[in-house]
Amino acid sequence: MSDLVQIGAAGAGARRPAWLRIKIRDSQSYREVGQLIEGLHLNTVCQEARCPNIWECWGEHRTATLMILGDVCTRACRYCSVTSGKPPAPPDPEEPANVARAVAHLKLQHAVITSVDRDDLADAGADHFVATVAAIRAARPGCRIELLIPDFAGDEALLTRVIAAGPDVLGHNIETVPRLFARLRSRGDYRRSLDLLQRAARQRDNKSAPLTTKSGLMVGLGESLDEIFAVMRDLRAVDCDVLTVGQYLNPTRRHAAVERFYTPEEFARIGQRAREMGFRHCESGPLVRSSYHAHTHAPRR
Repeated sequence: MSDLVQIGAAGAGARRPAWLRIKIRDSQSYREVGQLIEGLHLNTVCQEARCPNIWECWGEHRTATLMILGDVCTRACRYCSVTSGKPPAPPDPEEPANVARAVAHLKLQHAVITSVDRDDLADAGADHFVATVAAIRAARPGCRIELLIPDFAGDEALLTRVIAAGPDVLGHNIETVPRLFARLRSRGDYRRSLDLLQRAARQRDNKSAPLTTKSGLMVGLGESLDEIFAVMRDLRAVDCDVLTVGQYLNPTRRHAAVERFYTPEEFARIGQRAREMGFRHCESGPLVRSSYHAHTHAPRR
């Protein structure tokens, strides 16, 4: 039996509790970041995934999570607002350079790069990640680079190519508990995601490289607290260093419904449990997303 107290289920039309109400904070910095991204024809997960922290990240920290490989995903996860379907075009060859220009212009000390899934490509987009890392290294030496990657359909050779590019942090989100994968991530595989993180950790250790591994988990989709803790134990078993845990918020009524809202106190206790399990860092809170405060997570050295 879990030591966290369950609260009533939320349901599809439930009113969000006070701790999940977002205050819009428009600012000159927010507008400048938006104009830069638009001018370079870039995509961000901040916009595509309707992130609730966009006002803080763009307006206060002048940072954004850049999304490469286009804005159409070949998978259709039931919690995600990114457009799914057949991508209309191959990856933009200018995109890595444009990402690097944005990183340099914003003078980022820590850049987070993610992508849509591109199962239509022979390399699933791996070489585009490699090119993007190289471009950032050339344009902004010393900037830490965090990659949030897809599962590359379990192809270890593709993972190896991305790791060889030298990111500081390699993230891959587990997203939910194994029981809910079939309903929410029909083209994903829980074991495959764990294997990717384990392979990344093994390659790091074999090369004595300072790579931090990271994963993220959404809650409120119908999982039990014991299932959350089981996922956390599985992640530690594959030597995952950093964990993020946040409240799922359905982007529209067409997406999977919120089953319940976790309280800030529960998130604090989940974070405490993560630290007790041995995670080097856990960002746990109602509005936490995988790149939230990423610049504060000290990478391995």
